[in-house]
Amino acid sequence: MTSSPATPTAPAPRRTAKPARAPQTREIHPLLPKLRELYPKVFGAQALPLKLGVFHELVANHPDLLEAKALREALGQHTRSTRYLEQVAMGVPRHDLQGNPVEELAPEHVHQAIMEVVRRDRAGQSAASQAKLRMRLRNAFEASGLSRGEYAELVKPPLEAWNALLDHAYAEHGAVAAKREALLKAFEASGQTLAQFADMYGMDVDTAEDALVRAKQERASKSTA
Repeated sequence: MTSSPATPTAPAPRRTAKPARAPQTREIHPLLPKLRELYPKVFGAQALPLKLGVFHELVANHPDLLEAKALREALGQHTRSTRYLEQVAMGVPRHDLQGNPVEELAPEHVHQAIMEVVRRDRAGQSAASQAKLRMRLRNAFEASGLSRGEYAELVKPPLEAWNALLDHAYAEHGAVAAKREALLKAFEASGQTLAQFADMYGMDVDTAEDALVRAKQERASKSTA
């Protein structure tokens, strides 16, 4: 008796790896290239913070070219971009359409930009990123000219972690301010010119002058508090 040949079994289907999903890139609003062409100093390579009311000025300047709804969308995309928020987070002043600085940013706007830039930073938990964050918070607090209580009330940090970072920034500010005060006392007691004093401490004149001016401002604010 002859055995019938075994029925061939179909090979198992191969599992094909799913193609990697390409990173999504947000489409640039069609009005932004036109704005860069019209006002390259603020919409060009450097996205300078814009003065308040710039939307109405653009509409008035180009009523037949810039449709209001599309312009709002374009400005919204521009001012929410990371490169724009980076400038706000550094406290760069607001500029007019010709690229001239016209007003300082509100402290809460700087703080909000710092928070958003950090939220987008994938390396935000690294030691270097945390040090950069503390420096930005300290600089933002110093630039505000407010007391600790006034600043905290204005920015209203929403998370306990942010309160801890602000505490660290306040502490660093206090240490830096104390060093500036000591430098001012040393300068007042030295009887030297600014250039002589800076040379003795191994500082350039501009850096020494900035530190002394800020120390005088901090001393004056304490005396009036």
